[in-house]
Amino acid sequence: MNIPNKITLSRICLIPIFIIILSVDFNWGEWSIGTTSLPVSHFVAALIFLVASLTDWLDGYYARKYHLVTNMGKFLDPLADKLLVSAAYILLVELDLAAAWIVILIISREFAVTGLRLVAAGEGVVLAASNMGKLKTVSQISSIAFLLLHNYPFSYLAIPFDTILLYIALILTTWSGIEYFIKNWHVMRDSK
Repeated sequence: MNIPNKITLSRICLIPIFIIILSVDFNWGEWSIGTTSLPVSHFVAALIFLVASLTDWLDGYYARKYHLVTNMGKFLDPLADKLLVSAAYILLVELDLAAAWIVILIISREFAVTGLRLVAAGEGVVLAASNMGKLKTVSQISSIAFLLLHNYPFSYLAIPFDTILLYIALILTTWSGIEYFIKNWHVMRDSK
């Protein structure tokens, strides 16, 4: 197993730690920030999430730079991304920090695109991520981070930046999903 794949596996291994930090009441206290309070466990979870998200960029960069792209990496990397983002959004719903309907739409898009990629892979076609897909990923990561941080540092200004980012993530996720299916509909049409 090469280094980029090990980095991807490290991201997958961080997911249960992230889930435990947000799901178990460690009673670490909270900080008062602006007009709200930030539980220390949410801050720690946000750091873990951001580190895990950074590994997504790192493994891809390393694999491309040193020509270490593998079929395993092509499978594991998007899987790790979807597991991390789905876990985070579902926990944000449980914590009452995100609306369930938004999370359902975002996760549904991820499953639909994964399904299209699986059909394409069965036909021997590799579907690359588009620029809109990359922008979608950045918006999702940003919205999750700000929601976990209870809108810090914008909580001082009473601007719901975290909620604004969540809606931006929803719009970009939906848009990129539609674009992805329009661009690659031939895969579904021509599949056996």
